[in-house]
Amino acid sequence: MSNRIPATNIIMTGMPGSGKSTVGVLLAKRLGLGFVDTDLLIQQHAGCTLQDIVDNQGYQALRAVEEDVLLLLNVEQQVISTGGSAVYSEKAMKHLKGNGVVVFLDIPLDLVIKRIGDYSLRGISRRPDQSLKELFEERFELYSRHADITVSGVGRDQDAVCEAVVEALGK
Repeated sequence: MSNRIPATNIIMTGMPGSGKSTVGVLLAKRLGLGFVDTDLLIQQHAGCTLQDIVDNQGYQALRAVEEDVLLLLNVEQQVISTGGSAVYSEKAMKHLKGNGVVVFLDIPLDLVIKRIGDYSLRGISRRPDQSLKELFEERFELYSRHADITVSGVGRDQDAVCEAVVEALGK
């Protein structure tokens, strides 16, 4: 019996530091799928880093480029690690969900802070006056709304989170 999920992608969402990319790669290996990191696609599309986009054009420009990249994404049998702000685009999330299951990697704010350190260097799409706590609360609601599956990262290393995702997917 194969572990492959027919014609379906697994879309990883969550805050920066939640493990979308790390767990996504482990999940792709475990299930025999490909892996796409949309932050890298955004950088390739824009010709600069995420932080450069935020610094030079503002957070809304990053969200616009992210939406464009996500709407152009047409893949199958992939684990897709989205940027933390993907959930701001209803159109992009609808597009992704059209051929996939959305997994929200849920970690608490204190763990986000511990993992990402100086978030001013991470290319995080947030209003200049918005604290990380405010951003976390705003996004938590969006992640929860779009999620088909929510997996907690509390007390789990990346391998255990991967295993929890596999179990939640029913594999």
